[in-house]
Amino acid sequence: IILYDIAVHLVAPFSRKPRKMMKGHWVVYELLRQQLEKDACYIWFHAASLGEFEQGRPLIEKIRAKYPDYRILLTFFSPSGYEVRKNYRGADIVCYLPFDKPRNVRKFLDLVNPCMAFFIKYEFWKNYLDELHKRRIPVYSVSSIFRRGQIFFKWYGGIYRKSLKTFTHFMVLNKQSEANLRSLGFSNITVTGDPLFDNAIAVAATPWSNSIIKNFARQGDLFIAGSISDKKDMELISTLANNHRDTHFIIVPHEISEEVLNEIKFNLDGYALCYSECNESTDFSDTQALIIDYLGDLAYLYRYGKWAYVGGGFTPYLHSIIEATVYGLPVAFGPLIHRKVTPNELIELNIGSVIRSSRELEGWFATLKKNQTGLETIRKTAQEYTRQNSGATSHIVQLLLQV
Repeated sequence: IILYDIAVHLVAPFSRKPRKMMKGHWVVYELLRQQLEKDACYIWFHAASLGEFEQGRPLIEKIRAKYPDYRILLTFFSPSGYEVRKNYRGADIVCYLPFDKPRNVRKFLDLVNPCMAFFIKYEFWKNYLDELHKRRIPVYSVSSIFRRGQIFFKWYGGIYRKSLKTFTHFMVLNKQSEANLRSLGFSNITVTGDPLFDNAIAVAATPWSNSIIKNFARQGDLFIAGSISDKKDMELISTLANNHRDTHFIIVPHEISEEVLNEIKFNLDGYALCYSECNESTDFSDTQALIIDYLGDLAYLYRYGKWAYVGGGFTPYLHSIIEATVYGLPVAFGPLIHRKVTPNELIELNIGSVIRSSRELEGWFATLKKNQTGLETIRKTAQEYTRQNSGATSHIVQLLLQV
């Protein structure tokens, strides 16, 4: 953590993301002093980034509705989460989590003094966990996944296994995680499933319309390329778009910068516009691709699509495919999914498909493009799959009443 802190300060003058993180850390304690309500009881949720937040969001909103007298503190580790959700109205305070160093931890907890804490998915900050345990503050691990390859299961992972003993209860994603934890001697475990399904269903059911997107969608069927994260994602999507000039694309980069936007336009043969260049009267008759150059609405945009590709699958960080699946879209993604539960289940149901090359993406799309019967079957299967996996949030809330 110390080395990471130093690295952020060294890189910050040259990179926007570390610079935002550093500035956020400078003001976090002052922000807390200004916004914390005296004598209020805070429930603390921590998410590393945007994806983890979306998993925890249904639980935040359920607890807020059920216990209105409590206040909600939401912390992020990554700027890609904080910058998008810093104005999230479901929390009373949103800020960065100070680096996990003993002095920072004590200072943070002295200020906040939460009545309970929720760490979402892969968040295991040892100093925070130890200090919360010392202060007898209940701590819950939500939507967590435990695999044999993690450090907890290594012969040298004793100090990390010990930190797991600080959790009041583990609310894990699947039965394999439960079995792995039980092999370490833990019994305070419940398989609750993934609240991300509840969040996706809620988003899909929320009335949402955008006149610019709706105008563009009138040009024809839309292919949604969501959370395009790296050059491999861009290569696949640009090649597909260039081979199918009769298909219209909405391209949503994971991070917005002038360099990324220019690269997307450069790689497309068809005419492309950025969302910020458009208004309600824009003529899209010659436009093949609309590039979304703002963050936060991808989960809503999928409702306009017929097919989807989700980025990040050529790294260990595939982005949310449930957000597309809830609308019944067939979804393609990169091959690094061994750590993921949902992609493998979608493959078994013929909803999702692993793509390793432009040729494979072309074959997948060509098979589906004119196959209305196949698309309708996928739509029904996908929507039934999301329905069957819903309910994790209510399960967790009920569990909290018992532990």
